[in-house]
Amino acid sequence: MADENGNVSNAISGGVFFHEVIQGRDITVVLPPEVASALYGLPAPSSTFTGRDAQVEELLHALSPREEQQAVPQPSRIAVAGLAGVGKTELVLQVVARALRETDWFPGGVLFVDLLGYDPERLLSPERALDGFLHALGISGEHIPDGLQDLQRLYRSVLTAFAEQDRRILVVVDNASSADQVAPLLPADGMTAVLVTSRHTLDIGARLHDLNVLDTNASIALLHQALLQARGPADTRVQDAPDAAAAIAKLCSGLPLALRIAAALLADTPTRPLASLAQALRTEHSRLDRLRREDRAVRAAFDLSYQRLSDVSARLFRLCPLNAGPDLSTESAAALADMDDDTAEEILQDLNRAHLVEASESAWGRWRMHDLVRLYATDHLKQEGPEKQFAAHSRLLELYRTMASAASSHLTPDSSGPPSPLFTNREKALEWLENERANLVATVTTAHETGAGTTAASLAFSLAAFFEQHRYFADWITVTTSALATFQQASDHQSTGRAMVNLGIAQRELRQFEAAVMLLQAAADAFTEAGDRRDRAMALDALGVVQREMRQYDESIDTHTEAAAIFQDVQDLRGQARALNNLGSTWGEIHQSGKAIPILRQALSIMRATGDRRREAMASANLGAALRKTGQFEQAITLYGEAITRLRDTHDRHGEALALSNRGTALQHVQRFPEAIKDHRQAADIFQKAEDPHRLANALGSLAGAYSGDEQHTTAAELSVQALKIHRQLVQANSAVNAPELARTLSLAAWVRRNGRHDLATALTMAEESVAIYQGLGAETSPVLSAHLHMALGLQADILDLLGRHQQADTIRRNGLPPG
Repeated sequence: MADENGNVSNAISGGVFFHEVIQGRDITVVLPPEVASALYGLPAPSSTFTGRDAQVEELLHALSPREEQQAVPQPSRIAVAGLAGVGKTELVLQVVARALRETDWFPGGVLFVDLLGYDPERLLSPERALDGFLHALGISGEHIPDGLQDLQRLYRSVLTAFAEQDRRILVVVDNASSADQVAPLLPADGMTAVLVTSRHTLDIGARLHDLNVLDTNASIALLHQALLQARGPADTRVQDAPDAAAAIAKLCSGLPLALRIAAALLADTPTRPLASLAQALRTEHSRLDRLRREDRAVRAAFDLSYQRLSDVSARLFRLCPLNAGPDLSTESAAALADMDDDTAEEILQDLNRAHLVEASESAWGRWRMHDLVRLYATDHLKQEGPEKQFAAHSRLLELYRTMASAASSHLTPDSSGPPSPLFTNREKALEWLENERANLVATVTTAHETGAGTTAASLAFSLAAFFEQHRYFADWITVTTSALATFQQASDHQSTGRAMVNLGIAQRELRQFEAAVMLLQAAADAFTEAGDRRDRAMALDALGVVQREMRQYDESIDTHTEAAAIFQDVQDLRGQARALNNLGSTWGEIHQSGKAIPILRQALSIMRATGDRRREAMASANLGAALRKTGQFEQAITLYGEAITRLRDTHDRHGEALALSNRGTALQHVQRFPEAIKDHRQAADIFQKAEDPHRLANALGSLAGAYSGDEQHTTAAELSVQALKIHRQLVQANSAVNAPELARTLSLAAWVRRNGRHDLATALTMAEESVAIYQGLGAETSPVLSAHLHMALGLQADILDLLGRHQQADTIRRNGLPPG
């Protein structure tokens, strides 16, 4: 065809032709006006879809055609990866359905193919997929070549032509198992969009999106929607049994495939209660078998992924559940499989790409399994046999034992040698302990099931300093209770006694005083019978602290005195310093500073000489408290400052908070209220994060006092109410232990109001309640409580005077105040 200028060109219309058909200088491919068949084969999206709004919006945002210049180029390839059954295909179908509503997004239509990549019998080759695509695009069979390269060349040319004529197509490639399987199906024009799903994270130059399981609320919603779809609005079982629905959601671990199977099982029998299915799923060894129906099964879905693993990857995958905790490190996995760390890391990354393990989001080198995948791996563990399982678990246990002991050496300086070189410093040791805490607890508490109970129980001693210093008392009690049972069964009397001491200390910190006294006294008696004087002193020292907390001051003084004498006799300087520090604290608490100060100075001197920085800080703080009570406020403030610095250096946040609170009180005495407020506020924040309600309430009360001194009376009153609320809750839990603290806080709240000359009626009520509590506790028999009662009565009289009720105030002063 020649134009008016004599230029010659050839035009081919009515289809797309492969190979040369006309000789000419320019060839223009004219596409069919419409390719409706490109929409064929796209599965319908489910009407029961929930919990994925954010992911849908993210993918739609990536797919939307935007002409404006982008700082980050718009991706033309998007890959959605995730565990089998997590809902990758359904997510993509929902996104495609939304995208097709936008008429200008993909006017050329959608190409969809399921590559069946994980089914070895049905797996679709790239050639077959391309052949199907070309037919869908309107290319007649006689023009479709046979070889992969020719198929790919024609396919990409057609897609480019569609895109250039503003008929952009969306290509959806579902269930791809490898980059080799999907790569030939990827357009090369940069304009045609592609969505790929796979159980593997594929390296195909795509924007990657990892799909996780549903949360509990979304899981319950999916269960509810599926039942409504199957049985109609009359099926209200999810609303009627929310606890059972939540249990099913938890047992399905948020996996949409498992949830849909559970819903189908319930739909099969509309009279079946949710509690029945929840009960059936609770048994771990049969849960995967229960999660199946004629047309689908969780185990079958996992089988397809497992069968693709190499032998070495499959072995490590099977061994992972031998770790009793929720995750494991690369080093732990290497110990299980008896391989080096680098090899283990490579295999774990392969398993992560297959979404059979998940890499931690918080720290590199840690891995976890989805709960149902863990059960699946456990089912396959039997392939290893009992002997290989025991050997693998023993290697892991030895790693934990060695590392925990090394980490502990950085927390408890010991004259027997320097800290272990396995950790470069205290910070690294603490990091390891924090990361492995849940695993270590689970290892000890399940040790009786593994045949390595005694070895695992010894971990409890290595963890004691960590649990105590970082206030993981619930974990400490759990671990020590389990270890104690193991030692008793093995008739290991020394380890039994040491475990009893640790358990007693943990119970003391949780204010379970009576139980702690029984254990510590029993341990002390057992050590006496065994002739072990040093351990008896250790038990006595811990017992004396409990007695002080119970306001049994005479007993506490006697107990600490005996402990200090024994430690001195056996030449244990660290033990002697600890006992003296505790003894001085008891004297200080009953306002016998003249006796407390020299004892605390002696304790501080020994701790400095032995290099125990944390204990030195505690002794400095206790000496500061004694000096504060004698009016030596500036010296006390200096000592508190030294203690705070050392406690921060040793990462003892709780000890730091105690020192801050005490320094705040000393600062109030010298009217440095802004500084006091800052200290008390920091202390309260630490106690709140540590979930220590008792000390949090005390810190809030002290903070109220500082604000009142700074003439900020409204804030002070509000804080005192917060403190009172916590103390009332504590009294409900244990009145005998917590009632004195409530009485003291009531007096403080009344004082704050009296000091601000407002809400005096409430102040009087608070003071009266405080007096009543002290009298009910028999304050006349306790010098400390008697002193507090004296102050509460004086406060009550002052408030009555402010209210103009002078006669009543005078009566209290004449008759109500005890001597002193």
